[in-house]
Amino acid sequence: MAQASAKTWSSGFTFILAAVGAAVGLGNIWKFPYVVGVSGGGAFVLIYLGCVLFIAIPILITELWIGRAGGHSPPIAMANVAKQAGLSPTRWSMVGYMAMIVGYFIATYYSVIAGWTLAYIFKAGSGFGAAEPAAVAAQFDGLLADPYALTLWHTIFMAIALFIVGRGLKGGIEKAVTILMPALFAMLLLMIGYAAVEGDFATAISFLFSSDFSKIDGGTVLVAIGQAFFSISVAMGLLMTYGSYVPKSVSLTKSALIIAGADTLVALLAGLMIFPLVFGNNLDPGSGPGLIFQTLPAAFAGMPGGVVFGVIFFVLLAFAAVTSIIALIEPIARFAEGKWQMKRRNALLVFGTLAWAIGLVTVFSFNIWSDVAPLGHFEVFAGKTPFDLIDYFTANVMMPLGGILMALFVGWRIKPKVLSDDLTFSNAAVFNTWIWMIRVVVPLAILWVMVEELSPGTTQRLLDIIRAAWPF
Repeated sequence: MAQASAKTWSSGFTFILAAVGAAVGLGNIWKFPYVVGVSGGGAFVLIYLGCVLFIAIPILITELWIGRAGGHSPPIAMANVAKQAGLSPTRWSMVGYMAMIVGYFIATYYSVIAGWTLAYIFKAGSGFGAAEPAAVAAQFDGLLADPYALTLWHTIFMAIALFIVGRGLKGGIEKAVTILMPALFAMLLLMIGYAAVEGDFATAISFLFSSDFSKIDGGTVLVAIGQAFFSISVAMGLLMTYGSYVPKSVSLTKSALIIAGADTLVALLAGLMIFPLVFGNNLDPGSGPGLIFQTLPAAFAGMPGGVVFGVIFFVLLAFAAVTSIIALIEPIARFAEGKWQMKRRNALLVFGTLAWAIGLVTVFSFNIWSDVAPLGHFEVFAGKTPFDLIDYFTANVMMPLGGILMALFVGWRIKPKVLSDDLTFSNAAVFNTWIWMIRVVVPLAILWVMVEELSPGTTQRLLDIIRAAWPF
Protein backbone atom coordinates (compact mmCIF):
# COMPACT_ATOMS: atom_id res chain seq x y z
CA MET A 1 0.00 0.00 0.00
CA ALA A 2 1.33 3.46 -0.94
CA GLN A 3 2.41 5.62 1.95
CA ALA A 4 1.54 9.24 2.53
CA SER A 5 3.93 11.64 0.85
CA ALA A 6 5.62 14.62 2.47
CA LYS A 7 4.32 17.15 -0.09
CA THR A 8 2.38 20.01 1.49
CA TRP A 9 0.95 23.37 0.49
CA SER A 10 3.31 26.30 0.97
CA SER A 11 0.81 27.89 3.34
CA GLY A 12 -2.71 27.58 4.65
CA PHE A 13 -3.66 30.60 2.54
CA THR A 14 -2.47 28.88 -0.64
CA PHE A 15 -4.57 25.86 0.26
CA ILE A 16 -7.62 28.10 0.77
CA LEU A 17 -7.07 29.72 -2.64
CA ALA A 18 -6.79 26.32 -4.31
CA ALA A 19 -9.83 24.88 -2.55
CA VAL A 20 -11.98 27.93 -3.30
CA GLY A 21 -10.80 27.80 -6.91
CA ALA A 22 -11.80 24.15 -7.08
CA ALA A 23 -15.26 24.90 -5.69
CA VAL A 24 -15.96 28.02 -7.75
CA GLY A 25 -16.80 26.95 -11.27
CA LEU A 26 -18.99 27.85 -14.22
CA GLY A 27 -22.14 26.66 -12.41
CA ASN A 28 -21.59 29.18 -9.61
CA ILE A 29 -21.48 32.05 -12.06
CA TRP A 30 -25.00 31.60 -13.42
CA LYS A 31 -26.90 28.91 -11.53
CA PHE A 32 -26.63 29.95 -7.88
CA PRO A 33 -27.56 33.62 -8.36
CA TYR A 34 -30.55 32.61 -10.49
CA VAL A 35 -31.69 30.01 -7.96
CA VAL A 36 -31.52 32.69 -5.26
CA GLY A 37 -33.58 35.08 -7.36
CA VAL A 38 -36.42 32.68 -8.16
CA SER A 39 -36.49 30.93 -4.77
CA GLY A 40 -37.24 33.75 -2.40
CA GLY A 41 -34.17 35.99 -2.58
CA GLY A 42 -32.87 36.80 0.88
CA ALA A 43 -35.22 34.23 2.41
CA PHE A 44 -33.60 31.51 0.31
CA VAL A 45 -30.13 32.80 1.20
CA LEU A 46 -30.93 32.30 4.89
CA ILE A 47 -32.10 28.72 4.22
CA TYR A 48 -29.04 28.11 2.05
CA LEU A 49 -26.64 29.40 4.71
CA GLY A 50 -28.24 27.01 7.20
CA CYS A 51 -27.69 24.14 4.77
CA VAL A 52 -24.08 25.22 4.27
CA LEU A 53 -23.50 25.34 8.02
CA PHE A 54 -25.17 22.05 8.93
CA ILE A 55 -24.65 19.94 5.79
CA ALA A 56 -21.98 21.31 3.44
CA ILE A 57 -19.37 22.26 6.05
CA PRO A 58 -19.65 18.99 8.05
CA ILE A 59 -19.14 16.87 4.90
CA LEU A 60 -16.39 19.22 3.70
CA ILE A 61 -14.52 18.77 7.00
CA THR A 62 -15.03 15.03 6.66
CA GLU A 63 -13.51 14.82 3.19
CA LEU A 64 -10.58 17.08 4.06
CA TRP A 65 -9.89 15.01 7.18
CA ILE A 66 -9.86 11.73 5.23
CA GLY A 67 -7.43 13.30 2.77
CA ARG A 68 -5.04 14.57 5.44
CA ALA A 69 -5.28 11.44 7.61
CA GLY A 70 -4.80 9.16 4.61
CA GLY A 71 -2.18 11.39 3.03
CA HIS A 72 -2.80 10.47 -0.59
CA SER A 73 -5.22 10.25 -3.52
CA PRO A 74 -8.81 9.19 -2.69
CA PRO A 75 -8.47 5.38 -3.09
CA ILE A 76 -5.18 5.21 -1.19
CA ALA A 77 -6.30 7.73 1.45
CA MET A 78 -9.49 5.76 2.16
CA ALA A 79 -7.50 2.52 2.35
CA ASN A 80 -4.90 4.07 4.70
CA VAL A 81 -7.54 5.48 7.05
CA ALA A 82 -9.52 2.23 7.04
CA LYS A 83 -6.38 0.23 7.84
CA GLN A 84 -5.51 2.58 10.72
CA ALA A 85 -9.03 2.03 12.08
CA GLY A 86 -8.78 -1.77 11.81
CA LEU A 87 -11.22 -1.93 8.88
CA SER A 88 -10.96 -3.48 5.43
CA PRO A 89 -8.73 -1.24 3.30
CA THR A 90 -9.84 -2.96 0.10
CA ARG A 91 -13.54 -2.50 0.77
CA TRP A 92 -13.36 1.14 1.82
CA SER A 93 -10.92 2.07 -0.93
CA MET A 94 -13.86 1.52 -3.30
CA VAL A 95 -15.39 4.75 -1.98
CA GLY A 96 -12.19 6.55 -2.90
CA TYR A 97 -12.14 4.97 -6.34
CA MET A 98 -15.72 6.10 -6.93
CA ALA A 99 -14.91 9.68 -5.93
CA MET A 100 -11.83 9.77 -8.15
CA ILE A 101 -13.71 8.31 -11.12
CA VAL A 102 -16.53 10.84 -10.66
CA GLY A 103 -14.07 13.73 -10.76
CA TYR A 104 -12.26 12.24 -13.73
CA PHE A 105 -15.44 11.83 -15.81
CA ILE A 106 -16.62 15.31 -14.89
CA ALA A 107 -13.26 16.62 -16.12
CA THR A 108 -13.84 14.98 -19.51
CA TYR A 109 -16.96 17.02 -20.23
CA TYR A 110 -16.04 20.07 -18.15
CA SER A 111 -13.14 20.61 -20.54
CA VAL A 112 -15.54 20.76 -23.48
CA ILE A 113 -17.85 23.26 -21.79
CA ALA A 114 -14.91 25.31 -20.50
CA GLY A 115 -13.60 25.38 -24.06
CA TRP A 116 -16.61 27.51 -24.94
CA THR A 117 -15.21 30.27 -22.71
CA LEU A 118 -11.98 30.30 -24.74
CA ALA A 119 -13.92 30.55 -27.99
CA TYR A 120 -15.97 33.43 -26.60
CA ILE A 121 -12.92 35.39 -25.48
CA PHE A 122 -12.08 35.76 -29.17
CA LYS A 123 -15.69 36.28 -30.22
CA ALA A 124 -16.05 39.08 -27.66
CA GLY A 125 -12.73 40.56 -28.76
CA SER A 126 -14.05 40.83 -32.31
CA GLY A 127 -17.25 42.46 -31.10
CA PHE A 128 -19.06 39.28 -32.17
CA GLY A 129 -18.44 40.28 -35.77
CA ALA A 130 -20.62 43.38 -35.39
CA ALA A 131 -23.63 41.08 -35.70
CA GLU A 132 -27.14 42.01 -34.61
CA PRO A 133 -28.19 40.75 -31.13
CA ALA A 134 -30.28 37.89 -32.56
CA ALA A 135 -27.35 36.83 -34.74
CA VAL A 136 -24.98 37.00 -31.73
CA ALA A 137 -27.22 34.59 -29.85
CA ALA A 138 -27.28 32.29 -32.88
CA GLN A 139 -23.47 32.10 -32.87
CA PHE A 140 -23.67 29.78 -29.87
CA ASP A 141 -25.84 27.32 -31.76
CA GLY A 142 -23.34 27.47 -34.58
CA LEU A 143 -20.48 26.66 -32.19
CA LEU A 144 -22.31 23.64 -30.76
CA ALA A 145 -23.11 22.38 -34.25
CA ASP A 146 -19.44 22.42 -35.27
CA PRO A 147 -17.61 19.32 -33.93
CA TYR A 148 -14.29 20.57 -35.30
CA ALA A 149 -14.45 23.87 -33.43
CA LEU A 150 -15.58 22.18 -30.21
CA THR A 151 -12.76 19.66 -30.50
CA LEU A 152 -10.21 22.42 -31.06
CA TRP A 153 -11.23 24.39 -27.96
CA HIS A 154 -11.60 21.22 -25.89
CA THR A 155 -8.07 20.23 -26.91
CA ILE A 156 -6.59 23.62 -26.04
CA PHE A 157 -8.31 23.77 -22.67
CA MET A 158 -7.37 20.20 -21.73
CA ALA A 159 -3.76 20.92 -22.76
CA ILE A 160 -3.67 23.99 -20.47
CA ALA A 161 -5.01 21.95 -17.54
CA LEU A 162 -2.60 19.07 -18.10
CA PHE A 163 0.34 21.45 -18.41
CA ILE A 164 -0.45 23.05 -15.03
CA VAL A 165 -1.02 19.74 -13.22
CA GLY A 166 2.04 18.26 -14.89
CA ARG A 167 4.27 20.83 -13.21
CA GLY A 168 3.34 19.45 -9.80
CA LEU A 169 1.90 20.89 -6.62
CA LYS A 170 4.17 23.89 -6.05
CA GLY A 171 5.39 24.52 -9.59
CA GLY A 172 1.99 24.08 -11.22
CA ILE A 173 -1.16 24.13 -9.10
CA GLU A 174 0.09 26.60 -6.47
CA LYS A 175 1.47 29.03 -9.03
CA ALA A 176 -1.73 28.83 -11.05
CA VAL A 177 -4.11 29.50 -8.16
CA THR A 178 -1.97 32.27 -6.64
CA ILE A 179 -2.20 34.10 -9.98
CA LEU A 180 -5.64 33.12 -11.25
CA MET A 181 -7.70 33.46 -8.06
CA PRO A 182 -6.67 37.05 -7.16
CA ALA A 183 -7.11 37.95 -10.85
CA LEU A 184 -10.56 36.35 -10.81
CA PHE A 185 -11.61 38.38 -7.76
CA ALA A 186 -10.23 41.58 -9.28
CA MET A 187 -12.06 41.02 -12.57
CA LEU A 188 -15.23 40.11 -10.68
CA LEU A 189 -15.16 43.42 -8.78
CA LEU A 190 -14.33 45.33 -11.98
CA MET A 191 -17.28 43.71 -13.75
CA ILE A 192 -19.59 44.54 -10.83
CA GLY A 193 -18.57 48.20 -11.16
CA TYR A 194 -19.26 48.09 -14.90
CA ALA A 195 -22.63 46.41 -14.32
CA ALA A 196 -23.57 49.03 -11.71
CA VAL A 197 -22.92 51.82 -14.23
CA GLU A 198 -24.30 50.24 -17.39
CA GLY A 199 -27.02 47.99 -15.96
CA ASP A 200 -30.01 48.10 -13.63
CA PHE A 201 -28.33 47.55 -10.28
CA ALA A 202 -31.39 48.35 -8.15
CA THR A 203 -33.53 45.69 -9.83
CA ALA A 204 -30.73 43.16 -9.52
CA ILE A 205 -30.39 43.85 -5.79
CA SER A 206 -34.14 43.43 -5.38
CA PHE A 207 -34.13 40.20 -7.41
CA LEU A 208 -31.32 38.68 -5.37
CA PHE A 209 -31.94 39.88 -1.84
CA SER A 210 -35.55 40.92 -1.25
CA SER A 211 -37.02 38.27 1.03
CA ASP A 212 -40.15 36.44 -0.12
CA PHE A 213 -40.91 33.81 2.52
CA SER A 214 -44.03 32.72 0.62
CA LYS A 215 -41.71 30.87 -1.79
CA ILE A 216 -40.11 28.83 1.00
CA ASP A 217 -41.45 25.29 1.22
CA GLY A 218 -40.10 21.73 1.30
CA GLY A 219 -39.07 21.98 -2.35
CA THR A 220 -37.09 25.13 -1.68
CA VAL A 221 -35.28 23.50 1.22
CA LEU A 222 -34.47 20.54 -1.03
CA VAL A 223 -33.00 22.91 -3.63
CA ALA A 224 -30.92 24.61 -0.92
CA ILE A 225 -29.56 21.29 0.33
CA GLY A 226 -28.64 20.19 -3.18
CA GLN A 227 -27.04 23.53 -4.02
CA ALA A 228 -25.02 23.48 -0.79
CA PHE A 229 -23.81 19.93 -1.42
CA PHE A 230 -22.89 20.30 -5.09
CA SER A 231 -21.53 23.84 -4.89
CA ILE A 232 -18.55 23.04 -2.66
CA SER A 233 -17.47 20.12 -4.89
CA VAL A 234 -17.39 17.32 -2.32
CA ALA A 235 -17.44 13.61 -3.26
CA MET A 236 -15.38 14.25 -6.40
CA GLY A 237 -12.05 13.32 -4.86
CA LEU A 238 -10.50 16.72 -5.46
CA LEU A 239 -10.90 18.07 -1.92
CA MET A 240 -9.70 14.79 -0.45
CA THR A 241 -6.58 15.07 -2.59
CA TYR A 242 -6.08 18.74 -1.74
CA GLY A 243 -6.61 17.81 1.92
CA SER A 244 -3.77 15.29 1.67
CA TYR A 245 -1.36 18.21 1.16
CA VAL A 246 -2.59 20.19 4.21
CA PRO A 247 -0.04 20.28 7.06
CA LYS A 248 -1.12 19.39 10.59
CA SER A 249 -0.67 22.98 11.70
CA VAL A 250 -3.61 24.13 9.54
CA SER A 251 -7.08 23.88 11.10
CA LEU A 252 -9.42 21.96 8.82
CA THR A 253 -12.50 23.25 10.62
CA LYS A 254 -11.55 26.91 10.12
CA SER A 255 -10.48 26.17 6.55
CA ALA A 256 -13.85 24.57 5.78
CA LEU A 257 -15.69 27.62 7.11
CA ILE A 258 -13.59 29.94 4.95
CA ILE A 259 -13.91 27.77 1.83
CA ALA A 260 -17.69 27.45 2.09
CA GLY A 261 -18.05 31.14 2.94
CA ALA A 262 -15.87 32.26 0.03
CA ASP A 263 -17.70 29.96 -2.37
CA THR A 264 -21.03 31.49 -1.34
CA LEU A 265 -19.63 35.03 -1.51
CA VAL A 266 -18.29 34.54 -5.03
CA ALA A 267 -21.63 33.13 -6.19
CA LEU A 268 -23.52 36.13 -4.80
CA LEU A 269 -20.99 38.57 -6.28
CA ALA A 270 -21.48 36.82 -9.62
CA GLY A 271 -25.15 37.69 -9.34
CA LEU A 272 -24.25 41.35 -8.81
CA MET A 273 -22.08 41.11 -11.93
CA ILE A 274 -24.59 39.40 -14.22
CA PHE A 275 -28.11 40.44 -13.27
CA PRO A 276 -27.72 44.25 -13.52
CA LEU A 277 -26.73 43.67 -17.16
CA VAL A 278 -29.62 41.25 -17.64
CA PHE A 279 -32.27 43.60 -16.26
CA GLY A 280 -30.68 46.67 -17.78
CA ASN A 281 -31.09 45.12 -21.22
CA ASN A 282 -34.55 43.60 -20.59
CA LEU A 283 -33.22 40.07 -20.87
CA ASP A 284 -34.52 36.83 -19.37
CA PRO A 285 -32.69 35.95 -16.11
CA GLY A 286 -33.89 32.34 -16.28
CA SER A 287 -32.23 31.25 -19.49
CA GLY A 288 -29.74 28.95 -17.75
CA PRO A 289 -26.40 28.27 -19.47
CA GLY A 290 -27.73 30.22 -22.44
CA LEU A 291 -27.60 33.30 -20.22
CA ILE A 292 -23.81 33.18 -20.41
CA PHE A 293 -23.28 32.21 -24.04
CA GLN A 294 -26.32 33.69 -25.77
CA THR A 295 -28.11 36.33 -23.72
CA LEU A 296 -25.17 38.27 -22.24
CA PRO A 297 -23.07 38.26 -25.43
CA ALA A 298 -26.00 39.91 -27.21
CA ALA A 299 -25.99 42.55 -24.47
CA PHE A 300 -22.22 43.10 -24.67
CA ALA A 301 -22.48 43.55 -28.45
CA GLY A 302 -24.69 46.61 -28.04
CA MET A 303 -23.25 48.21 -24.89
CA PRO A 304 -20.60 50.92 -24.44
CA GLY A 305 -17.29 49.23 -23.75
CA GLY A 306 -18.89 45.90 -24.56
CA VAL A 307 -15.84 44.58 -26.41
CA VAL A 308 -13.44 45.22 -23.51
CA PHE A 309 -15.74 44.06 -20.76
CA GLY A 310 -17.00 41.13 -22.79
CA VAL A 311 -13.43 39.90 -23.07
CA ILE A 312 -12.86 40.44 -19.33
CA PHE A 313 -16.04 38.53 -18.55
CA PHE A 314 -15.07 35.46 -20.55
CA VAL A 315 -11.47 35.54 -19.31
CA LEU A 316 -12.95 35.51 -15.78
CA LEU A 317 -15.03 32.45 -16.68
CA ALA A 318 -12.00 30.73 -18.18
CA PHE A 319 -9.96 31.35 -15.03
CA ALA A 320 -12.75 29.88 -12.88
CA ALA A 321 -12.88 26.86 -15.17
CA VAL A 322 -9.09 26.32 -15.06
CA THR A 323 -8.91 26.35 -11.26
CA SER A 324 -11.73 23.82 -11.16
CA ILE A 325 -10.45 21.38 -13.77
CA ILE A 326 -6.91 21.18 -12.40
CA ALA A 327 -8.45 20.07 -9.10
CA LEU A 328 -10.45 17.40 -10.95
CA ILE A 329 -7.36 16.04 -12.71
CA GLU A 330 -4.96 16.13 -9.75
CA PRO A 331 -6.44 13.03 -7.98
CA ILE A 332 -5.76 10.67 -10.91
CA ALA A 333 -2.24 12.07 -11.31
CA ARG A 334 -1.40 11.55 -7.65
CA PHE A 335 -2.97 8.09 -7.66
CA ALA A 336 -0.86 6.98 -10.62
CA GLU A 337 2.26 8.30 -8.91
CA GLY A 338 1.55 6.37 -5.72
CA LYS A 339 -0.08 3.19 -7.03
CA TRP A 340 2.01 2.49 -10.11
CA GLN A 341 5.06 4.72 -9.42
CA MET A 342 4.47 6.51 -12.72
CA LYS A 343 6.18 9.80 -13.35
CA ARG A 344 3.60 12.57 -13.14
CA ARG A 345 4.04 13.69 -16.73
CA ASN A 346 3.75 10.12 -18.02
CA ALA A 347 0.61 9.60 -15.94
CA LEU A 348 -0.93 12.75 -17.38
CA LEU A 349 0.06 11.76 -20.90
CA VAL A 350 -1.87 8.50 -20.48
CA PHE A 351 -4.87 9.64 -18.44
CA GLY A 352 -4.99 13.11 -19.98
CA THR A 353 -5.15 11.65 -23.48
CA LEU A 354 -7.86 9.25 -22.36
CA ALA A 355 -9.84 12.10 -20.74
CA TRP A 356 -9.51 14.10 -23.95
CA ALA A 357 -10.78 11.13 -25.99
CA ILE A 358 -13.75 10.57 -23.66
CA GLY A 359 -14.47 14.28 -23.97
CA LEU A 360 -15.13 13.74 -27.66
CA VAL A 361 -18.27 11.86 -26.59
CA THR A 362 -19.53 15.15 -25.15
CA VAL A 363 -18.40 17.06 -28.24
CA PHE A 364 -20.36 14.76 -30.55
CA SER A 365 -23.39 14.76 -28.23
CA PHE A 366 -24.01 18.38 -29.21
CA ASN A 367 -23.99 17.72 -32.96
CA ILE A 368 -23.53 14.44 -34.85
CA TRP A 369 -24.81 12.34 -31.92
CA SER A 370 -27.47 14.80 -30.77
CA ASP A 371 -30.21 12.32 -31.70
CA VAL A 372 -28.45 9.32 -30.14
CA ALA A 373 -30.01 8.05 -26.89
CA PRO A 374 -28.10 4.87 -25.91
CA LEU A 375 -30.50 4.03 -23.06
CA GLY A 376 -33.59 5.52 -24.64
CA HIS A 377 -35.56 2.28 -24.27
CA PHE A 378 -35.75 3.13 -20.54
CA GLU A 379 -38.33 5.84 -19.93
CA VAL A 380 -36.17 7.70 -17.42
CA PHE A 381 -33.36 8.00 -20.01
CA ALA A 382 -35.54 8.87 -22.99
CA GLY A 383 -33.90 11.55 -25.11
CA LYS A 384 -30.68 11.59 -23.08
CA THR A 385 -27.55 11.88 -25.20
CA PRO A 386 -24.28 10.18 -24.20
CA PHE A 387 -23.23 13.44 -22.50
CA ASP A 388 -26.53 13.61 -20.63
CA LEU A 389 -25.97 10.08 -19.34
CA ILE A 390 -22.43 10.80 -18.12
CA ASP A 391 -23.70 13.90 -16.34
CA TYR A 392 -26.72 12.06 -14.92
CA PHE A 393 -24.81 9.16 -13.39
CA THR A 394 -21.94 11.24 -12.03
CA ALA A 395 -24.06 14.02 -10.53
CA ASN A 396 -27.21 12.17 -9.51
CA VAL A 397 -25.89 8.76 -8.46
CA MET A 398 -22.17 8.54 -7.80
CA MET A 399 -21.57 11.91 -6.13
CA PRO A 400 -24.44 11.67 -3.62
CA LEU A 401 -23.70 8.01 -2.92
CA GLY A 402 -20.03 8.82 -2.33
CA GLY A 403 -20.94 11.65 0.01
CA ILE A 404 -23.24 9.40 2.04
CA LEU A 405 -20.63 6.65 2.34
CA MET A 406 -17.89 9.07 3.40
CA ALA A 407 -20.14 10.54 6.08
CA LEU A 408 -21.11 7.11 7.40
CA PHE A 409 -17.48 5.93 7.31
CA VAL A 410 -16.17 8.81 9.41
CA GLY A 411 -19.27 9.15 11.59
CA TRP A 412 -19.74 5.49 12.54
CA ARG A 413 -16.49 3.64 11.80
CA ILE A 414 -13.83 6.08 13.06
CA LYS A 415 -13.46 6.49 16.82
CA PRO A 416 -14.48 9.98 18.01
CA LYS A 417 -11.23 10.23 20.01
CA VAL A 418 -9.21 9.92 16.79
CA LEU A 419 -11.24 12.70 15.20
CA SER A 420 -11.19 15.03 18.21
CA ASP A 421 -7.41 14.70 18.49
CA ASP A 422 -6.94 15.85 14.89
CA LEU A 423 -9.72 18.38 14.41
CA THR A 424 -9.84 21.73 16.20
CA PHE A 425 -13.37 22.50 17.37
CA SER A 426 -14.08 25.34 19.78
CA ASN A 427 -15.50 23.01 22.41
CA ALA A 428 -16.82 19.50 23.00
CA ALA A 429 -20.42 20.52 22.32
CA VAL A 430 -19.56 21.74 18.81
CA PHE A 431 -17.58 18.57 18.14
CA ASN A 432 -20.46 16.37 19.31
CA THR A 433 -22.85 18.34 17.11
CA TRP A 434 -20.58 17.76 14.11
CA ILE A 435 -20.47 14.02 14.84
CA TRP A 436 -24.26 13.89 15.05
CA MET A 437 -24.60 15.82 11.78
CA ILE A 438 -22.19 13.46 10.00
CA ARG A 439 -23.83 10.34 11.40
CA VAL A 440 -27.46 11.25 10.82
CA VAL A 441 -28.36 14.60 9.28
CA VAL A 442 -25.86 14.74 6.40
CA PRO A 443 -26.52 11.19 5.07
CA LEU A 444 -30.30 11.66 5.27
CA ALA A 445 -30.16 15.10 3.62
CA ILE A 446 -27.97 13.87 0.75
CA LEU A 447 -30.17 10.78 0.38
CA TRP A 448 -33.22 13.04 0.11
CA VAL A 449 -31.56 15.02 -2.69
CA MET A 450 -30.44 11.83 -4.43
CA VAL A 451 -33.88 10.20 -4.36
CA GLU A 452 -35.59 13.36 -5.57
CA GLU A 453 -33.09 13.75 -8.42
CA LEU A 454 -33.55 10.13 -9.52
CA SER A 455 -37.32 10.18 -9.11
CA PRO A 456 -38.73 13.73 -9.14
CA GLY A 457 -41.86 14.15 -7.08
CA THR A 458 -41.04 11.36 -4.62
CA THR A 459 -41.17 13.74 -1.66
CA GLN A 460 -44.61 15.02 -2.62
CA ARG A 461 -45.91 11.49 -3.18
CA LEU A 462 -44.69 10.43 0.28
CA LEU A 463 -46.32 13.48 1.86
CA ASP A 464 -49.58 12.66 0.09
CA ILE A 465 -49.45 9.09 1.45
CA ILE A 466 -48.76 10.33 4.98
CA ARG A 467 -51.56 12.88 4.81
CA ALA A 468 -53.98 10.24 3.56
CA ALA A 469 -53.07 7.94 6.46
CA TRP A 470 -52.79 10.61 9.16
CA PRO A 471 -54.65 13.76 8.15
CA PHE A 472 -53.23 16.94 9.61
